[in-house]
Amino acid sequence: MRYFNVVNSYIIVAFRFIDLFFNLTHKGSKLTQTQHISLVKKKIKIVLLEGVHQTAVAALHADGFDNIHFYTTALPQDELVSVLADAHFVGIRSRTQLTREVLEQAPKLMAVGCFCIGTNQVDLGAALELGIPVFNAPYSNTRSVAELVIAQAVLLLRGIPEKNAKAHRGQWLKSAHQSYEARGKKLGVVGYGSIGSQLGIMAEAMGMEVIYYDQITKLSMGNARPCASLAELLGQADVVTLHVPETPATHCLMGPKQFAQMKEGSIFINASRGTVVDIDALATCLGNGKLLGAAIDVFPVEPRSNNDEFISPLRGLDNVFLTPHVGGSTVEAQANIGVEVADKLIRYCDNGTSLSSVNFPEVSLPNHENTHRLLHIHTNIPGVLSQINNVFSENSINISGQYLNTNEKVGYVVIDVDASCSELALAKLKQVNGTISCRVLF
Repeated sequence: MRYFNVVNSYIIVAFRFIDLFFNLTHKGSKLTQTQHISLVKKKIKIVLLEGVHQTAVAALHADGFDNIHFYTTALPQDELVSVLADAHFVGIRSRTQLTREVLEQAPKLMAVGCFCIGTNQVDLGAALELGIPVFNAPYSNTRSVAELVIAQAVLLLRGIPEKNAKAHRGQWLKSAHQSYEARGKKLGVVGYGSIGSQLGIMAEAMGMEVIYYDQITKLSMGNARPCASLAELLGQADVVTLHVPETPATHCLMGPKQFAQMKEGSIFINASRGTVVDIDALATCLGNGKLLGAAIDVFPVEPRSNNDEFISPLRGLDNVFLTPHVGGSTVEAQANIGVEVADKLIRYCDNGTSLSSVNFPEVSLPNHENTHRLLHIHTNIPGVLSQINNVFSENSINISGQYLNTNEKVGYVVIDVDASCSELALAKLKQVNGTISCRVLF
């Protein structure tokens, strides 16, 4: 049963391939006679970094992509720039930093896939301005993170880290002192999203009482109870666990003041983002006995590779679990993430669908027969759509389908036009004021 989910992921990929083959051989014959692809898939360069799971590679291969460049690690910036100079898609995890400088030197880049939950390693604003949507996997590893937190909470309540450390040094700490059951204890969840709410359900099944705090009003799951403030939660919880995104508002969310508000002898867990905790303040509270223990999976500064030294003031503390950012790193989670993000990149490449992009207007338009599809990305300024429609009106080009969506900076419009008019439409659309990029998709 251990590899059931992995096998299941490969089955999903296999069915995608079967479906693709059926569509091409039975339904696609008419399409291939009347439509063309702006860029043959064999010429589309895809770069996958940091050992992205092989389910992603399998999904991309199944959809016809074979120009895939696979790397097991993150790359230094100069090498990264060189590799992305002619890349159309890139897939990363948490270590690769796609800064504005890097993105501006990747002129062919169409989309970024973050094979993880977080996207703070990408300059989302720069990507948006350059017309590059960014996709991630916000749900595929929620179970993995929740399970790790539950396991750490139970072991910390029993004082296992210290007992284990001393046993390795030849000491025998057989005592019930400061060793507690999870049943009846109060779990405080800070950030009640997909991970926090699932964690709460699992904790309740073990007999824990669940309270939570979120800046946005959330529907309680099970018997979980919301708190009016972070201070209220910290003052009540026996175990505090963070599940918040990295934003200016969450930077150093837990500092000296907040740790002082926690109960004496309580436990602290962070499996969200490294920048939300003042590590020095946490180390102080662990050293003076204010906290019973802690488990930290993410850090403000993390090694770029497994060969670099991990440095932290928490090293050497027997009552602390230190894990190397592995909350979502299970075989099952990585397999699911590989399929999820690869599917989003495939859909964007195949038909321009940008649904679930974290930085880009979300657009999805059904295919229309005997048409060519144009993608137009532009600066969100008044009058652009009017200019676009004037192009079609002045040149007597019929529109079979059109969908526009915008955010505060960028507009994205997908347009299906008569196949015989696509080249003229493309040439005219490129002249529209505010155009960032425009191309014929198929």
